[in-house]
Amino acid sequence: DKTWMHSPEALSKHYIPYNAKFLGSTEVEQPKGTEVVRDAVRKLKFARHIKKSEGQKTPKVELQISIYGVKILDPKTKEVQHNCQLHRISFCADDKTDKRIFTFICKDSESNKHLCYVFDSEKCAEEITLTIGQAFDLAYRKFLESGGKDVETRKQIAGLQKRIQELETENAELKNKVQDLENQLRITQVHASPAGSVTPKSPSTDIFDMVPFSPISPQSSTPTRNGTQPPPVPSRSTEIKRDLFGAEPFDPFSCGAGDFPPDIQSKLDEMQEGFKMGLTLEGTVFCLDPLDSRC
Repeated sequence: DKTWMHSPEALSKHYIPYNAKFLGSTEVEQPKGTEVVRDAVRKLKFARHIKKSEGQKTPKVELQISIYGVKILDPKTKEVQHNCQLHRISFCADDKTDKRIFTFICKDSESNKHLCYVFDSEKCAEEITLTIGQAFDLAYRKFLESGGKDVETRKQIAGLQKRIQELETENAELKNKVQDLENQLRITQVHASPAGSVTPKSPSTDIFDMVPFSPISPQSSTPTRNGTQPPPVPSRSTEIKRDLFGAEPFDPFSCGAGDFPPDIQSKLDEMQEGFKMGLTLEGTVFCLDPLDSRC
């Protein structure tokens, strides 16, 4: 019921962009807490002070905030440097003693470590913190309304894509086998026709000099024009219908649960766990040392 500063459509259908300076990220032991954030800010401020004395500038980044997460991009090339999914963000705060600083803690998707991201914005630190809170609130409401249907849809699409890829690979292999058999047949025909041999009379042909096709006797033993016997045509299975290359026809509704990637359920469980944990959103007084405030 809280009054937010952006419309729900702006965060659900698009994103809210902000520009800030990126002090960096550092690993923290806990997913939330004022003391945790305060130590991370002190550490990254000190590191920035060292780099500044060496002539290095604090890099500028663009933040794109939506109900799907917070993207950190290069403002010129638009290359994504970090993509923090929203349900992985557990803590977000701005510093009331230094109104330029704001932070959030996010669980890394690969290492499962909690990382604290620290930014410097001259005018929008508090606004960015509130925007992340609004995005989390909207994402949580949408998750409850859908009942996880969005995740199930992605699961089905992933299973179908996997099945299509397997069929394409199988068809490519069968095409290569057919080509090899055709090449072997040509070689056999060349070696089986000695010079000066008399070719027996062939059966009646059509206007293109081709033997008429008879569906009644697909395994006819009629010799070819050069006198050799054609290879027998394999009998078609009556139990399972197969396509031109011998593969079973693709049925998008026959994909069982075993076709789905094994990590889909874990992704759903992780999303539920992240939303259950909630987002701690607060304006925190970090109480930094005087030395840090001068950095």
